Amino acid sequence: MLRCHARRGVSAVAVQAALLASSSGVFAQSTNSELPAVTVEAPQTARAKPVTRPSRPRSASAGRAARPVTPSAGAGASTPNRGVTASAARAGLNQAPTGQTETTIYRSQFDDRPAVTVADVLRESPGISVKQGNGPRDIGISIRGSNARNGFGIRNLVIFDDGFPVTQPDGLSRSDLIDPRAYSAIDVIRGPSSALYGNYATGGALNFRTRPGGSIDGAEYGVDGGSFGYLNNYFTYGKKVGNFEGSVFASDARGDGFIGNSWYNAQTVNFLGTLQATPDDRFTVKFINNNLDTRLPIRSSLNQFYQNPFQQGCATGATAAPGCATVLLNNNGFNTVAGTDRETALQAGLGRNDRRTIVGGRWEHDFDNTTTWRNQFVFDDRNISQPTGGTSAIGDFPSYNYMSDITKRGEVFGMDSTTYFGGFYNTLTASSDTRFVMPGGNATLGRLQSNTFSDTSNYGVRAREELKLTPQLTAVAGIGWETTILKGLNTAYTYTGAAGITTTNLTATDRQFQNTAPELALVYKLNPEWQFRGRVATGYGTPQVTNLFIVSDGTAGNNTQLQTQKNLGYDLGFDWTPNTALKFSATGFYEFFRNELVSQATQVAGVSFMFNAPRSEHRGVELAADWKFLPGWRFTAAYTYLDQFYTEYTENLRSPGVGGTVFSFNRAGNKIPGISPNELTARLGYDEFSGALAGLGAFVEVQWKDSFWMDNANLLKAPGYELVNLNAHYKTDLQSDHFKSLNVYFEVRNVFDRTYVASANNIANTVQGTGIQDGAIALANTTNSIYAGSPRAFFAGMKLAFK
Repeated sequence: MLRCHARRGVSAVAVQAALLASSSGVFAQSTNSELPAVTVEAPQTARAKPVTRPSRPRSASAGRAARPVTPSAGAGASTPNRGVTASAARAGLNQAPTGQTETTIYRSQFDDRPAVTVADVLRESPGISVKQGNGPRDIGISIRGSNARNGFGIRNLVIFDDGFPVTQPDGLSRSDLIDPRAYSAIDVIRGPSSALYGNYATGGALNFRTRPGGSIDGAEYGVDGGSFGYLNNYFTYGKKVGNFEGSVFASDARGDGFIGNSWYNAQTVNFLGTLQATPDDRFTVKFINNNLDTRLPIRSSLNQFYQNPFQQGCATGATAAPGCATVLLNNNGFNTVAGTDRETALQAGLGRNDRRTIVGGRWEHDFDNTTTWRNQFVFDDRNISQPTGGTSAIGDFPSYNYMSDITKRGEVFGMDSTTYFGGFYNTLTASSDTRFVMPGGNATLGRLQSNTFSDTSNYGVRAREELKLTPQLTAVAGIGWETTILKGLNTAYTYTGAAGITTTNLTATDRQFQNTAPELALVYKLNPEWQFRGRVATGYGTPQVTNLFIVSDGTAGNNTQLQTQKNLGYDLGFDWTPNTALKFSATGFYEFFRNELVSQATQVAGVSFMFNAPRSEHRGVELAADWKFLPGWRFTAAYTYLDQFYTEYTENLRSPGVGGTVFSFNRAGNKIPGISPNELTARLGYDEFSGALAGLGAFVEVQWKDSFWMDNANLLKAPGYELVNLNAHYKTDLQSDHFKSLNVYFEVRNVFDRTYVASANNIANTVQGTGIQDGAIALANTTNSIYAGSPRAFFAGMKLAFK
């Protein structure tokens, strides 16, 4: 059951840290951030390491992970330089791998505005799409449309926090634990990336970098507040003392929500600490904890969205206003014999009560100045209680992730070389229940609907070589091999009669998948202004065990025939930096999918069905610009064009009624639902850097998302939208013995108060007994799809830094 709502107030703050250093907020969209120069001993070729060596001075930077510097527009694809340690080169593989299409979003790009969710930050990168998930900070993040077809959470990309994986072995990531205030930078790595990141990296990867303690050098307190009861208190402390550097972040965020039954209360802690134990050994510890208590509205149909987008007047099903979404509950909590009651989300008490705890450790050892051995272990526990509709998912999902790798910097036939080789193993074993929700309020639970035992394991090896063929040309080759084992047993319960005589139905699976993912890339730096890059790479993603036990009507059944999705992608792009005031990047891509995993909503609230589309193609263009055209003035833009369609897929639909007829429909040539073809975020701003008004600035921002199909037959579209945001901010250094700086800001979002769709899950087509598909009018009444976006909202905040 859900806890009672503790309204407003400030709960205890928590803690976080960052090893990877902060950088300036200069925009970068390229293939690899320039790794910084690091002071080390002069490289010695073929130097044998003595058994006992005298102590020698070594710079502190030689042993730590790479500190990013402000990159040029083409820095992402720059070739390695001799000043970069093997440890720094290894850290760069999670930030901006050479040859990869990549954008880094720096803290200065969002430090002067309220960052309510990670969506407020990630829109700064091309290729990124976001949609509202099942909770206040649960954002569905897509890279090139990778997650647009999923109903909840994040799939088809891999997420790291300071290089520690926060994607569990079953491929599920959730953004609830991400408070943007904790981070110094976010790396967006786009395109198939399984050669480097393994299973589920069909779309790419994200790496969130927390702030290093040395750059914080003291304490900070901040508070953001605004419309709909939003309040976020956060605290940061960081220091570098001797050989130890660490920082802690804690936040307490809460609000009433702008949709009925959507209040929330979330606490986040993030810590990172690194100890340089010896000149050759570094130990890093990571800790993240997130507690979430939230109520959850029911997703509506398109018609309900037009009638009542914010679900007002929805206290009970009997008195509900037009357009209120409802869920049908069994009065006895197990079957319909005792009757049913149609209730609203508020009446039923739907929501989520989740906890996520991640503990990681990393040991890096330098064999010499050119070779680093890294071992990393992560324990990740996801504990859930989620009465999101007619049923509630309950379970604990502990996982373990171990990886070990060696990075070698050197030369091959006189050419600069970076060699990487590693192995990994991760596993998740869980037993989870699905229980009926029954009338009574506060998510009263009925009997057990099903139990699922799941065991997911992945193990494999990966290798990578970066070779500087000429001073201008760098080649990259990589390959990954992985075995995935899925074991599961689903026990479904049915209850007969008033007494609820129990019968069970067992569905078991024991699947093994083997996948190989090669990649090749070339980066050519013609001159300081022009850089060109090309890449061909592969990705793969296996289904989740629970996907194997949900059939198309949303009930428990046999869907164990699901296959691994695979994609082969081609990237071609350039970065142009004619001067320090202008940076422009463009990337075109074309990806070919086999057995693409596509999700669609079912008639059971909160339950999605997964299927394979045999063949599909994804293509598009990503553009990014940063132009400082006059002193103080700055224009930035991130644009994405996506064209995704089935090339081979026949969908079978069954007409209503017992023993309904099955009709087949060829979807080849149809657009894949959930994919907006055009998305743009553009900002025009001015900041005063001198004089009495130094530190004062403002910007206007435009967000555009094009309309998109909601179904496989391409009969119904979710409407697009254009939003305008206005921001004013002021930052100043303080002359004080105790305070360092003050940052204040004010922002109006959705200035023109547009009513828009923030999330639309794909819906299933239906067919009549005559074989005619139901049209758009009928599909517009299909529920469990849409959440509205926020109406006009006002936010203000401040941050005070202490010495």
